[in-house]
Amino acid sequence: MKFTKIAADASSAARTGVLETDHGTVHTPIFMPVGTVGSVKGVYHRDLKEDINAEIILGNTYHLYLRPGLDILKAAGGLHKFENWDRPILTDSGGFQVFSLTQIRKITEEGCMFQSHIDGSRHKFTPENNVDTQRIIGADIMMALDECCPGDADWAYARKSLTLTQHWLERYALRFRETEPLYGYGQTFFPIIQGCVYPDLRLAATEHALEFSDVGIAVGGLAVGEPVEKMYEVLETVVPVIPCDKARYLMGVGTPANILEAISRGIDMFDCVMPTRNGRNGMLFTWNGIMNMRNAKWADDFSPIDPDGASFVDRTYSRAYLHHLFIAGEMFAAMIATEHNLAFYLDVVRKAREHIEAGDFASWKESAVKKITSRL
Repeated sequence: MKFTKIAADASSAARTGVLETDHGTVHTPIFMPVGTVGSVKGVYHRDLKEDINAEIILGNTYHLYLRPGLDILKAAGGLHKFENWDRPILTDSGGFQVFSLTQIRKITEEGCMFQSHIDGSRHKFTPENNVDTQRIIGADIMMALDECCPGDADWAYARKSLTLTQHWLERYALRFRETEPLYGYGQTFFPIIQGCVYPDLRLAATEHALEFSDVGIAVGGLAVGEPVEKMYEVLETVVPVIPCDKARYLMGVGTPANILEAISRGIDMFDCVMPTRNGRNGMLFTWNGIMNMRNAKWADDFSPIDPDGASFVDRTYSRAYLHHLFIAGEMFAAMIATEHNLAFYLDVVRKAREHIEAGDFASWKESAVKKITSRL
């Protein structure tokens, strides 16, 4: 597995690249749809491939570990076979999900003790068993176990949290080297840069994480309560330190505008639940702005959902029809909106790649952000 930089924008840090895996090639910048429990909610794999053109999707270690469980996943031959997806998969370590279980988890030097949100049963993640778990799941790219520091943490807390993450990374990397993939194809793992909003901590985290990075590196702990300006400042701090032959992944971010701004700062890979979650609730992202499909203004608008959209559903169904489905509580509404939003996000990164290679990304990005952030 390797990452290769292809082209760069002269007026920003934006770039295109290729990430090669045993399950296929990923062209960056890329957005990765979130398939937490082994499915991207409301979307057929056929449509993920043919309409949305997702080159890579996510799974989540915490959720898959709890259900269906490791015995089932191993018996199936890994997550690819279990969900019948033959393109690349990335799995988060589950650290963020444990972080969010504030009342039912305990974090120590040894690892994370937590209670299942399903049945209250008690479990433990350590760097070592987290590697073993992700080996069984079988993702192409595994994420190191880390502690996600709150966005409003003070320096002392952030320093302590980062030290723990660094110790865990050292143990994680050792376990990864001691073990082998289970299903006949290669796996790699990305270390995660933490350090909250503090430049000195982020730089120290980056230098340490790079010691363990073969193919890529992730920036974590952002979009967790800090101002968006701070997120961009963190990227401007750490990205210049990361060698150009490492894929750079910004975890859990964000809006289409966030993605374009992060691309301009040198980020290659993104994931976020926003296109699927917001789509299920009636919010559509389009090249002309944001639409709330529950608003009565769409009730008699028989124009296509998004005349400039990239998806099959954009050309097939009207705004009035989609509005009707949401008001009627039909599950088809969520399916249409989800497919549209994911196709839009993939179209955003595709157009970003085109403009980077054309040499006019910076100017295009400025005009695109103004349009896509307006409210229709």
